[in-house]
Amino acid sequence: MESLNLLLDGFATALTPMNLVWAALGVLLGTAIGVLPGIGPAMAVALLLPVTYALEPTSAFIMFAGIYFGGMFGGSTTSILLNTPGESFSVIAALEGNPMARKGRGAQALATAAVGHFIGAIVGLTLLVLLAPTVASLAVDIGAPDYLAITVLAFIAITSVLGKSRIRGFASLLIGLTIGIIGLDEMTGQQRLTFGLLHLSDGIDVVIVAVGLFAIGESLWVAAHLRRSNAAPIPVGRALLSGSDVRRTWKPWLRGPFIGFPFGAIPAGGAEIPTFLSYVAERRLSKHREEFGKGAIEGVAGPEAAASASAAGTMVSMLTLGLPTTAVAAVMLAAFQQYGIQPGPLLFARESELVWALIASMFIGSVLLLVLNLPLAPVWAKLLQIPRPYLYAGILFFASVGAYAVGGEPMDLLLLFVIGLIGFAMRRYGLPVLPAIIAVILGPTSEQQMRRALQISDGSLSGLVNTPFSIAVYCIVAVILVWPLLARLLPKREANLQEPQEGEKVDV
Repeated sequence: MESLNLLLDGFATALTPMNLVWAALGVLLGTAIGVLPGIGPAMAVALLLPVTYALEPTSAFIMFAGIYFGGMFGGSTTSILLNTPGESFSVIAALEGNPMARKGRGAQALATAAVGHFIGAIVGLTLLVLLAPTVASLAVDIGAPDYLAITVLAFIAITSVLGKSRIRGFASLLIGLTIGIIGLDEMTGQQRLTFGLLHLSDGIDVVIVAVGLFAIGESLWVAAHLRRSNAAPIPVGRALLSGSDVRRTWKPWLRGPFIGFPFGAIPAGGAEIPTFLSYVAERRLSKHREEFGKGAIEGVAGPEAAASASAAGTMVSMLTLGLPTTAVAAVMLAAFQQYGIQPGPLLFARESELVWALIASMFIGSVLLLVLNLPLAPVWAKLLQIPRPYLYAGILFFASVGAYAVGGEPMDLLLLFVIGLIGFAMRRYGLPVLPAIIAVILGPTSEQQMRRALQISDGSLSGLVNTPFSIAVYCIVAVILVWPLLARLLPKREANLQEPQEGEKVDV
C-alpha cells in the first residue's frame, strides 16, 4: 500500500506540463534514433547526457526513460520493415515481422509490436512496483553456474527450433561462437583470432555483426536475385488488427512480460535471452507452427512484449542494487552519478521523489509510445513502397553509417561487409542466421561464467551443476534435445494401436 501511495506521488510529479514535454520528447527521439542501425538508445542517452546539465535531475531521467522505451520500439521498426536490427534485442522481430512486411502486412506487424511494447511495459512496471524488493534479493543469489545454464538453454532452444536441420543450426551457432571469441582473452590477455590487427583486440561489436548478417547479407541476397524476380513495390497493408489477429496475439502479449521481466531484473544480459525464449515458447504453443519463418504474428507479439517487460525489469537491479544489466542502464547509472546520486538499497529512502517520478514517467512514456506510434505505423510501412533497388541501396547506406558510428573507425566498415558476405553465404547454403547472432551476444559472457564456475570449484566439473537452479535448467535442456527422438516413436505407436481390423469401416 505504501508503494502505491508513493507511485501516486510520482505521477503527480511526472504529470506536470514540463515533465510531460520531456517524456514526449524522449519517446520521439528514442524512436527516431532507434530506427537507425547501430545508433541505439544507449548511444542516444550518452550523447544527450551533457545536454541535460541544465535540467533538474527528475526532468532529465524522465526524458532518459522515454528514450529507452522509444529506442526499443525504433529498433523493432527497422527489424520488421528492413530486416535490419537497430539493437541486438530486436533481432527476433526480424524473424517473423519482416516476412509479414513482405506479404503486405508491415503496418499490422508494427501495430502488433507497438501493442506488445505497451502491454509488456505496463505489466513489467507493475511488477517493478510490487516485486522490486523480492526480485532484487533473488538477483543477488544468482551465480556463475546458473547464468551458464541459462545461456546453454538459449543456445540449444533456439538452435533446435530454427531451420529444417539441426546440423545447420549448430553450424550457424559455431560460426557465431567463432566470431564471438575474436579479441583479447579477458582472463589471460592472450590474443585470439586477431591476425595481428590491433583493431580486433577489443573484438567485433555485436551491432556490426547483427547489421552485417541481417542487413548486408539480405541486401546482397536480394541483389543476386533481382534480375530473376519482380521488384515491384510491396503493398503497405492496413494498420488495424483483425479479430483473427487479436485472437492469435493476446496470449503471447500476456505471456511475454512474465518471461521478460525476471530476466531483466537479474544480471542475465538484458532483453536478448527472454526474447529468444519467448519466440521458442510461442513456436511450441502456436496452433499455426507452419507459419513460423513465413510471418507468424505470434512471433512478433510475444518477443516484443518480453523485450519491453525486460526493460522494466532492468530498472530493478539498477535502482535497488546499483547493478546495470544493459548498456542503457549503465549509461543511466553514470547519469545518476553525474548528479551526485548513488543507486542502491538506500536510493528509495534518500531520493524517493526522483525514483517514483521516474517509475511513473515510464508508465506515461509507454502510453505516449502507443499513442504516437499506432497512427504512424502506416507511415513507417510506406518505406516498403520504395522500389527494391533504391530501398536496399538506402539500407546499405544507413547500415554503413550505423556501423561507422559504433566506433568511428573505417575498419568497422570493412568488417561489416566481410560479415555481410558471411551472411550471404549462410543464406545460400540454408544456415539460419539467428543462432550465430545469439552466439556472438552470449558466447563471450557464457565462457567467462563457465571459467569462473570452474575456478570456484577448483576445476571440478561438478561446479557447473552445483545449484538447484542450474540442475533444473539442464533438465529442460535434456528434454529439448531428447523430445524429437521420442516424438518420432510416439506417432508410430499410435498408428499401430489405431490400425483398423480386417473388415472394419474406415472414414476417409
